[in-house]
Amino acid sequence: MRTFRSIALGLLITSSATAALAEKFIGYGAVEGWNVYVDTEKKSCMVETKDDMDNVIQMGLTKDRGIGYVGVFTKAETDIRTGQKSEVAILLGENIYIGQATGMRGNITKGYSGGYVLTDEPAVFEDIAKEQTMIVFPEKSYSFFVDLTGTYKALELAQKCNEEQIQ
Repeated sequence: MRTFRSIALGLLITSSATAALAEKFIGYGAVEGWNVYVDTEKKSCMVETKDDMDNVIQMGLTKDRGIGYVGVFTKAETDIRTGQKSEVAILLGENIYIGQATGMRGNITKGYSGGYVLTDEPAVFEDIAKEQTMIVFPEKSYSFFVDLTGTYKALELAQKCNEEQIQ
């Protein structure tokens, strides 16, 4: 079992983002159902997809590039509160990762709530790239599945994007 390193930081952007966010996030490319964006403030890149139920999944790096984040956001009713921290377990293949999720609710895009986990463990993203499904076990609510189809190529494109941002 591995643990996530947790720090308070996060973001959410979807196709209904405001004009200010559109300037902060510039489209870089798309592959296998994932969009890659350049975060002009952090000078790093993130990947994002939306599933058939309008859930948004995001992954990227913090400004110092030493920590990655995974966020899952939904329009479904939740009891998640902004800044609320709770334990979470994530199953990727045979590996279980335990950490702390930080809640977000309507921070940037109205109608969405969810949370993100930060990690400095590269194995998390290696597992995300090779697995097709992530199962999330929040502390207080039901478990749910996240479709990871296409993450391998999306994370490859994000890596290329990140390399270009430091040049």
